[in-house]
Formats: sequence, C-alpha cells, structure tokens
Amino acid sequence: MTDPGDPGPIGTGPAESAEAAGATTGTVAADAPETPADVAALADRIVNEVEEVIVGKRDAVEHVLVTVLARGHLLVEDVPGVGKTTLAKSVARSIDGSFKRVQFTPDLLPSDVTGVNVFNRRTDEFDFQPGPVFANVVLGDEINRAPPKTQSALLEAMEENQVTTDGTTRGLPDPFCVIATQNDVEPGQTYELPVAEVDRFTKKIRLGYPDTEDEAAILGRLTGDHPVDSVEPVATIGDVRAARRIVGEIEASEAVRKYVARLAVYTRRNAKLGASPRGSLALVRASQARAALDGREYVIPDDVQTEAPTVLSHRIRTESGGTDGADIVGDALDRIRVE
Repeated sequence: MTDPGDPGPIGTGPAESAEAAGATTGTVAADAPETPADVAALADRIVNEVEEVIVGKRDAVEHVLVTVLARGHLLVEDVPGVGKTTLAKSVARSIDGSFKRVQFTPDLLPSDVTGVNVFNRRTDEFDFQPGPVFANVVLGDEINRAPPKTQSALLEAMEENQVTTDGTTRGLPDPFCVIATQNDVEPGQTYELPVAEVDRFTKKIRLGYPDTEDEAAILGRLTGDHPVDSVEPVATIGDVRAARRIVGEIEASEAVRKYVARLAVYTRRNAKLGASPRGSLALVRASQARAALDGREYVIPDDVQTEAPTVLSHRIRTESGGTDGADIVGDALDRIRVE
C-alpha cells in the first residue's frame, strides 16, 4: 500500500498517494500568491470567510493563520463551548484542506493517532491503516485528557512532518498543522503536557467568552444549520504552500534576529525554564508571517512585539512551578530594546 497524505476535500481521509497531495512535488496553484501583498490579500479572504462563523474573534483567526504560514502548530487553552473546534474546522474548509478530529481520552492509544499495520489475509501482508494525523488540519480535542505516552505520538509528527510505525516512515500532508485544545477547568482529571510537547506548539492562545452583542449574533446564526457548513473554500492548498514559501523569504535583519535572541535570553535568566532556541526560531517565523499579513517584505520590531506574548509565554516555567510566563515576556519587551 502506498503512503497516505492527500489533502483532499474536508472530512475525507488520506488518499492513496502522498504524491497526489503535492507533498513531495511542491505543486502550487497556477494563480498562487507571488508577493507578500498577495499573501495579505489571501489572508484577508480567509479571515473574512471564517468570521462568518467565528464572530468577534478576528485576532484569534489571525493567530491561526500566522501559525499555519509559519509552519507551526497551535495550542488553544480555554473553557468548553467557546468555538475552538468550529475555528479549526472553518480554517480547514476555507483553504479546501482535509480535516480530522481526535478526541483525546485516558484510554486513547498512540496507534489511534498515528495509525496501525493490519494483517491482510488476502495478500498475506500487513497494510497500513493511517490514523487521523494524516490530514492538513488535525484537531486534538482536550489533548491533556490523554496520558503522556499517547501525547508523545504527536512529537515526531509536529517536529518533522512524518510518522514512523514499525520501522517505516511516512510523510504527512503539506501543509500539516495541529490545533490542540486544552481543558483548563478540570485539573484533577487531566495530565500536564510534557515540556517537549508544549515547546513544539508555535503559539498558545485563548478565545475567551464573546461579549453580549457577539453572543447574540452567534445565537442568531445557530437557529438553523450550523454555520460552519456554509464556509466555502477561498483558497487552495497550493495557495497555502506558495504563501508559506513567500513568508520564509521575508527578510529578518540581523538587528531583528539579535532582538529575538536577547528576548529569549532574558526569559532564561529570569525563569526556571526560559524560551528555547526552538522558541526563538518560532518567533522569527511568526514575525515573518505577521509581516506578510501586512504586505511587507521585511520584519520590523513591532511584528516581534506583537507575536512574542503568544509564542514565548507558554514555553516558560517560573520558579514557583507555574507555566504562565506572560509577565516575564512582558518585562522582556519593556526592558529589551532593538540595537
């Protein structure tokens, strides 16, 4: 059986060939974005389409797009019922990507995520049955309900865009993005995420409750069919691949890179565990994506300052054992200057 990986229509599983997904060929759409201005226009179309479903959360939608364009993954920590799953589905639909959802539970096994080899009696061979990780957008719902052994099934996928089972390595679709939600209201019934896993999430955000007017609008839209069913593709997987390439070419000057490095060093000197070099790289990539959303060909310090709180804070462990490094990141932004 050939490797899976086709980023097919929403809700479908992997197709028969990773090549069909363009994962190895790098195929892009004929009218794909060619400049940062094109990426900005693409992002606006996606945000506007998703906002038809996710009311009053433009900043959150932009955080998702920045994460995707920065080749990263997103952790959403919040209370149940604020639209985390709907956000992930809407983004996947808007880029015409495949979407899979994994409900993390205490009895979930690693193979339930990555896939398993099943013996085929007709051929006397083992066939690989791909798990839900083989999709463009993978929603890990309440990821901290599963034990660390199961959570670790995502480590290779998130870092290397591949999965190894029984000695065979298979590439994942391109693009590939994990959007994981974390339950923060029942600590006695959840597991703490391993530091190595947390560090692989480019960003961590909260959606928060809507205000009165936004909630009233949400209630009006949900009286009939769920609005996520009405989301139409406004981009293609090829567009996203091209946009990622453009983002990777946006200039981050030596002064900006040193600024990012000094921010990271500050967190290490003022916390039990500070931001890792992986975190610094994530901040540069997120800043490049933020510049692209503004149609710029270069990163400015404002991009770094906009992205730092959501990129660095969750990587920090304080002396008290806490995991919220927002105050330390805020201090770093106040004290460290661009030279």
